[in-house]
Amino acid sequence: MIQAILTDIEGTTSSISFVKDVLFPYARRHMGDFVARHGEEPPVRRWLDSVVGECGLDPADRAGLVATLQQWIDEDRKHTALKALQGMLWRHGYERGDFRAHVYPDVPAKLRAWKARGLDLYVYSSGSVAAQKLFFANSEAGDLTPMFSGYFDTEVGGKREPASYRHIAERIGRDPESILFLSDVAEELDAARAAGMLTAWLCRAPQRCPAQAHHPCYSDFDAIPD
Repeated sequence: MIQAILTDIEGTTSSISFVKDVLFPYARRHMGDFVARHGEEPPVRRWLDSVVGECGLDPADRAGLVATLQQWIDEDRKHTALKALQGMLWRHGYERGDFRAHVYPDVPAKLRAWKARGLDLYVYSSGSVAAQKLFFANSEAGDLTPMFSGYFDTEVGGKREPASYRHIAERIGRDPESILFLSDVAEELDAARAAGMLTAWLCRAPQRCPAQAHHPCYSDFDAIPD
């Protein structure tokens, strides 16, 4: 029996194009100014030092650091430090009203229906927990954060690693078999299933479910059985 829903964001609750065409360019465009203005603040310095140490950069070379971060944005690098810094940048954008987070029209009502049934809802995304909370707090459908009981990012582990899903199940105190994981990425679903979770593959238009899908496949949230 399903007791909890664990959902991805990009391509699942929300359009991939919003992230790639709005959020990523915004972070790239403002990264240099953000590092210049906030680089010495401890929450920011922590992640900048992580990048400097990992890449062997000169700590005094701010331009080189910014160029590295911008290159990672261009590559869609799933790096925890980059995701944390992007989340801080996006906060400024949301607060200024530069954009609102896209969610598919079927998502808010289905989240509310699941919540009303007593299911616990969680998010697992490569974006930082802070960025996830900002995303759902500033969605086009309003503040959706009251729907969720918790959030997980890559600090719990990579999204294609079964151990990550076992850790999440332990954190929320549920057996993996009672958790339904939603994603548009087959490899993530494979990892979740290997950890014992139930899975739902979102193939949103213009994509279609494969004729021989290895996971239960749905065109939107409304198609997922109650």
